[in-house]
Amino acid sequence: MGKHPFLLSVILIAVVGILSACTRLQSHYDAHNTVSPPAPASSPTPWPTPIDIKPTDLAKLHWIEGSWRGTGGDVAPFFERYKFEDASTLVVETLEDETLSKISDVSRFELKAGHFGYNGGDSGSVAIALDDQSITFAPTGKSRNSFRWQRESDNSWKAVLNWTDKTGAAKERVYNMQRWPAKKQ
Repeated sequence: MGKHPFLLSVILIAVVGILSACTRLQSHYDAHNTVSPPAPASSPTPWPTPIDIKPTDLAKLHWIEGSWRGTGGDVAPFFERYKFEDASTLVVETLEDETLSKISDVSRFELKAGHFGYNGGDSGSVAIALDDQSITFAPTGKSRNSFRWQRESDNSWKAVLNWTDKTGAAKERVYNMQRWPAKKQ
């Protein structure tokens, strides 16, 4: 400590005192001048519970297998292929164009632990309803829209997407799916 132990002790005590006073002043300031946090917003409506599904239940969904041309929703026509890879996995291929020759994206809907859905990392979907004519999915993770695949006939079905926009307004978009190439009558 050298020649000035007393001076060093005084400086050290002064620094501790100043820090202590600053902390008290900040606490006093915070207590009187900080805006209270807003009351928690009402929690969003929880999605229905995923339904338990067995591989045999997925047989109800075999009507969706095939290649499809989608229209609607203010987008250009698009093309997709749906096929069951096995009893518990539905593969959805997004196709480049009407030739159906080039795959641009692949999604897998899988049955795991009794729940059927898509897992894209931090977002996905899980089935909440299934019957012979439709399946409905609720979002998981960061996903924000629910959707339903609704059979219309052997050669058509609808994909109906529902979500809430930033203002809280309910929104819906419908895609009409037609078997492609169209079967000759």
